[in-house]
Amino acid sequence: MHADTSSRADRDAAAHSAREVIELLEVLWSKGRDSTSPAPVSTSQLRVLYILERDQPINLRTLGDVLKSAPSSVSRMCDRLDALGFVERSPSSASRRELELRLSKRGETYLQDLRARREAALLDVISTMPAADRAALAAGLSSFRLATDDAAGRPEKAAGGGTSAESA
Repeated sequence: MHADTSSRADRDAAAHSAREVIELLEVLWSKGRDSTSPAPVSTSQLRVLYILERDQPINLRTLGDVLKSAPSSVSRMCDRLDALGFVERSPSSASRRELELRLSKRGETYLQDLRARREAALLDVISTMPAADRAALAAGLSSFRLATDDAAGRPEKAAGGGTSAESA
């Protein structure tokens, strides 16, 4: 019984710490996103860019299924991303009635710049940590990523690709 209580306390402490880190990362991410482009994208639009990067080409219906969103919402979001020049639409090779969505070169560049800014912000903080703590952080984040992938029923590749630091 004591081991179960200890395990629950460890789990709760880890969830609390993760929430605090996520809140700090949200601040870092917002700074990076705001300074990357004169027209920063919303969190939902950023998720679309990550999905397109990972699964392109993709049609609107499949994108809607992945996002669990209504077709009209997905279409409007893609219209906005298209207007920013971040996505490209082209006729589907499978069906003339469908359009395929792809990340444009500008969209790819946006994600690369965003990731570089985020990584730089992380490196500023992580470089101040002792080496043993950095190693423990890397191991813990790797385990967290695997648990997230398992919980989501996805393969090991995280949304947005790249390393766990990029996806976190």
